[in-house]
Amino acid sequence: MPKMKTHRGAAKRFSLTKSGKIKRAKAYKSHILTKKSSKRKRNLRKGAYVAAMEEKTIRKLIPYK
Repeated sequence: MPKMKTHRGAAKRFSLTKSGKIKRAKAYKSHILTKKSSKRKRNLRKGAYVAAMEEKTIRKLIPYK
């Protein structure tokens, strides 16, 4: 059976932690930032973890990461 290909878009967006969780960046931080409060923008800088429901799908996209 041939090797699986990594989904390059997913590989750029997600990374694995040592404990096996999948890290992601928060959305809504790319444009139209003037109307968003400083507190909201500051909280968007922090990373987040992928929901348990979607972990299985993302693991298929990044098999070797």
